[in-house]
Amino acid sequence: MSAMRLDHLSFAVGPDGLVGTTDRLSELLGEKFHDGGDHPRFGTRNMVLPLTDGQFLEVVEVLDHPASDKAPFGQAARARSEAGGGWLGWAVAVDDITKVERRLDRQSAPGNRHRPDGVELLWRQLGVKGLQSDPQLPFFVQWQSPAEEHPSVGGSGHVKLAKVEIAGDPKRVASWLDTPDEHRLGTFDVEWVAPNGTPGIIAATFTTPDGPVRI
Repeated sequence: MSAMRLDHLSFAVGPDGLVGTTDRLSELLGEKFHDGGDHPRFGTRNMVLPLTDGQFLEVVEVLDHPASDKAPFGQAARARSEAGGGWLGWAVAVDDITKVERRLDRQSAPGNRHRPDGVELLWRQLGVKGLQSDPQLPFFVQWQSPAEEHPSVGGSGHVKLAKVEIAGDPKRVASWLDTPDEHRLGTFDVEWVAPNGTPGIIAATFTTPDGPVRI
């Protein structure tokens, strides 16, 4: 099994749109998001907040673009935003996604994002369709861009993910990840709660210079 770690959390915009949602989260966390650019394959765009430990938080908005109707990520982001916005999903980074492909008997798909500074980020991902059907399950990502271009780079180092609350079944997630139930994907805690409706991320708590913030 290749090494894996939490890569990022995805949050879908609410009725106040990308600027309004990120302004609200920025005020809570005490840090500004920066423009991440467009995902042309998915029909979405994002704003990014680098966190500590090689992780980041992204806020996603669906564009009026044909890709958003076809791509699973665009479909999931649209559905979550139309439901009022909120936590969309989580992604784990792996060093070799071909091992995940073989284990799950699925093919990964290419992803890319054009940053405003002209840099194109490249990766492969697998499991995004689950964002709608079973969002307790993370999707897998293998970055193909240099480590210094990872979205976690360039942050203040002041905001750290402390805990993720997930409605779901830890055994189901462990089986999907091919890890023991108690396996940790980073220094943060995971609290499992019984689903009362759709499984998935309920909340995330971050440590900030002004104290813990639960979103």
